[in-house]
Amino acid sequence: MTLDIQFKIKNNPYYLRYIRENSYWYKMLNRNPEIFKSFEEQVKIKYQLRTSDKLKNIISTINVLQNVVSSLK
Repeated sequence: MTLDIQFKIKNNPYYLRYIRENSYWYKMLNRNPEIFKSFEEQVKIKYQLRTSDKLKNIISTINVLQNVVSSLK
């Protein structure tokens, strides 16, 4: 694994946690460092860090707040 990738993984707690939970990524990144983008995408999917996931969470929170307000009326 290149030093650049190692620094990226160690500086991001999500990457570090994911690679510890899915150790096969060590081997994959050692053999082919170009798949780091794929690794990043998997982390974003697993921990719901994509923009669409964040929007869904915001919409869900708004809906819950609307339901609470409407039930108080």
